[in-house]
Amino acid sequence: MKPASHHVTRCRRCTAPIVWCLTSANGRRQPVDAAPDEEGNVAVSSGADGVLYVRTVTAARPDIRPGEWRAMPHHATCTSPPPRRSSAPTPRAVRGVRPVPWQR
Repeated sequence: MKPASHHVTRCRRCTAPIVWCLTSANGRRQPVDAAPDEEGNVAVSSGADGVLYVRTVTAARPDIRPGEWRAMPHHATCTSPPPRRSSAPTPRAVRGVRPVPWQR
């Protein structure tokens, strides 16, 4: 099963076709590759409201239900992903007392 054409959009970085889905766990948006993939680890389904929902395929729930298709999260396949955020403090984040002019 493939997503409807009105759901398909393009990734801003690599221009690959993707669909935006809501996660069934917490309702956050997640980009998913538009093409079905048998090696994918998420299952995408269309809700009654016309919104696409995604859930992770786990060992506890490995079956794909009717109306779902297996896909790959786009974060795993993007050819030009965004730069990773570092957890190291930036120079502005360092706390301390600023020296006054007469202390220099």
